[in-house]
Amino acid sequence: MRLAFLSDLHGNIHALTAVKRFLADNPVHAVVVVGDLVGYGASPGPVIDLVRREGWQTGMGSSDMRVALELGERSARGGVAEQVLSWTRRVLSPEQLEFLRRLPPGGRLTTPAGRVRFFHGGPHDPAERIDLMAPERELEALADSLRARVLVVGGSHVPFVRVVGETTFVDPGSVGLSLNHEPGADVALLDASGRRPTVTLHKVPYDFASSAFDIMAWNLPPVIADVIRTGRMG
Repeated sequence: MRLAFLSDLHGNIHALTAVKRFLADNPVHAVVVVGDLVGYGASPGPVIDLVRREGWQTGMGSSDMRVALELGERSARGGVAEQVLSWTRRVLSPEQLEFLRRLPPGGRLTTPAGRVRFFHGGPHDPAERIDLMAPERELEALADSLRARVLVVGGSHVPFVRVVGETTFVDPGSVGLSLNHEPGADVALLDASGRRPTVTLHKVPYDFASSAFDIMAWNLPPVIADVIRTGRMG
């Protein structure tokens, strides 16, 4: 049983289209999106539509929540993020906004390797953040409370895998705004067909110059285009 995990699509249709082609060449049994379909990128509507058409299992991310539920501005997120989220609310259709509102906070899958739990931030709050570098005892307690053999979270924009005890912790990175100092779209593939799950992290090349151009064409903050081109913030 092979599963693909995607996170932090962030309105980047060029990246997501490249990932779809990658998955056509690397077939999996299911694709799971761990939140943040929108935010930062210039194509939030097309990204939502592609995910809906494909029928991928999807959880709500913190950006999705802020756009769909209109929670207002939050200065701690910084001016760039809030500027794009405000723009995103204006360009999405009522149907696209309703799709975001109906997303669950996460989900679970049963595999031969054991239970897989996924959510963007925390089990009940997409805006929460779990530190995958936390002491082992903290992560073991979390895995025990969720009865998870594999725990997948998003939000850091940096792909990461850590095995603690019997549990594999995964952050797929970001499809639309990767921050591991290399441009491209991040994908995590999970092989859960055996007793011990294995994860491979992939960097999918795409036309990031076009994504950066779209940012500028919509008069969104130029710093986002810089991040897309370089894979790094600042």
